[in-house]
Amino acid sequence: MKENILIIVVFLARLPCFGLDIGGSLVKLVYFEPCNLQINRNGQDKVGLEAIQDFIKSNVNYGETGARDERLAMENVVLGGRKGHLHFIRFSTDVVGKFLLLAEELNASVLNDKVCATGGGAFKFEKDFKEILGVQLVKYDELECIIHGIHFINSSCVNECYYWNNLHCLEKSEKVPYNFDLNPYPYIVVNIGSGVSILFVESAEKFSRISGTSLGGGTFLGLCCLLTGCSSFDEALSMAEEGDSTKVDKLVRDIYGGDYSKFGLQGDTVASSFGKMCCEQNRSAVSKNDLARAMLITITNNIGSIARMCAVNHKVECVVFVGNFLRCNTIAMKLLAYAMDYWSKGTMKALFLTHEGYFGAVGALLELKTRMKSDKDCQITT
Repeated sequence: MKENILIIVVFLARLPCFGLDIGGSLVKLVYFEPCNLQINRNGQDKVGLEAIQDFIKSNVNYGETGARDERLAMENVVLGGRKGHLHFIRFSTDVVGKFLLLAEELNASVLNDKVCATGGGAFKFEKDFKEILGVQLVKYDELECIIHGIHFINSSCVNECYYWNNLHCLEKSEKVPYNFDLNPYPYIVVNIGSGVSILFVESAEKFSRISGTSLGGGTFLGLCCLLTGCSSFDEALSMAEEGDSTKVDKLVRDIYGGDYSKFGLQGDTVASSFGKMCCEQNRSAVSKNDLARAMLITITNNIGSIARMCAVNHKVECVVFVGNFLRCNTIAMKLLAYAMDYWSKGTMKALFLTHEGYFGAVGALLELKTRMKSDKDCQITT
């Protein structure tokens, strides 16, 4: 009991709190805003606290790439014995320098001299955080943070987990809530960011990375930028929604004239991604939207194929897909759901989570409690 009180007191002394996941393409920031926060600070500190809270809550968009995902905000979350609200913010890793200058202008370093962080950027930008803000990044393992973040959010948010129904007609497919708490283990997590990592999860604390691929969200965006001239992920997705990939990809029916029934391959199955682009006449007939759609399907099919093989090898029925590649990306989610269901003959289920790519940042925030517990420099008075 005394130990728990100690953790809470130390934790409250460091509120408000931030968790950072600095990825290859995006920075994900989770901000915990305590309810009825009352902390005695000097004048300079008070300005810093108020300035940061006002800036975060009064804006939805920050510059050209930053955004606060209002739809994901969580109220009355209990963290470290304190109730508060979670805010979810993302921005391009390319503007970390500008982010640090803004944080310096808002006097952010008065709130915490240490910030829990994960992702490759926690190592890459560690020196910049120290030199510009005077803040130390306390680094934690990325995959461990993702798993801990998934379990915390799923247990704290109603209907966090869902699947897609009516997979025989994807246009009519809809989200259906799924109770992932009943008996989740073992399961597989497919984290789709710039690249892809696949984890085999046996329990809340026992998991391992079993596979992955370099062909992920960064590949989709990079190739779309080259092929279509788009400049953002949202723009690439918007183009893909309007495109027709059958003008780009060579299908089974293009080779066999119909289905390849002996092996259960339907005529509209992709036999060769971008296979029609070998012909100059076909190249002249496709639009940029068609190319974007084909690229999205190429990347998604590759991820789905690897995920299914991992599930078969580890005798797992549930595969959980997460990561910012899936943000507002219903095309990819439905394709993944259909592929898992079709090729497993209904024995495997593709699951998705509402908070998509923020689990690493949430996991980093959760690590704050552990760090506080061992912080010997903190003075406690009773």
